[in-house]
Amino acid sequence: MDKDTIVIREIQLKDNAKIAIAIRAVLIEMGVPKVGTAYEDKALDCMFETYDVERKIYYVVAKGDEILGGAGISPLDNYEGNICELQKMYFMPEARGKGLGTKMMDKCLDYAQQVGFDKCYLETMPYMDDARKLYRKVGFESIDQPMGDTGHYSCSVWMLKDL
Repeated sequence: MDKDTIVIREIQLKDNAKIAIAIRAVLIEMGVPKVGTAYEDKALDCMFETYDVERKIYYVVAKGDEILGGAGISPLDNYEGNICELQKMYFMPEARGKGLGTKMMDKCLDYAQQVGFDKCYLETMPYMDDARKLYRKVGFESIDQPMGDTGHYSCSVWMLKDL
């Protein structure tokens, strides 16, 4: 792979520190609260291990040895039902505007369908306009209240998509 080629691939153990730095940088850039959001998730520092289990996956956006972002699928925490959650989808500025969001969504939702989930849930912030636009484009619809208990009580936009 050319060092200038951007690819979407499954996370590797060596990516843990880089994806944690990237996600936290994007959250700070977007003005997301540090409590009640992904910023304080313990999983941020051990993403490979967190997603290296059945019915979970995390993909990173890689450019050579750089990690520019990522997104994952996991069963929805604290919920009785066959619903997954799109988790920790964040891209550094240099990865935006290149169609990578759509490619990442396709990869994540394809995986969710392959492992048999019926629906996909997500949480976001009201001012993340570009993200919400992408989510609507691929079929997510707004819902009135959160599902499960993700611990992200500061996120006030909830969306759901049939798979």
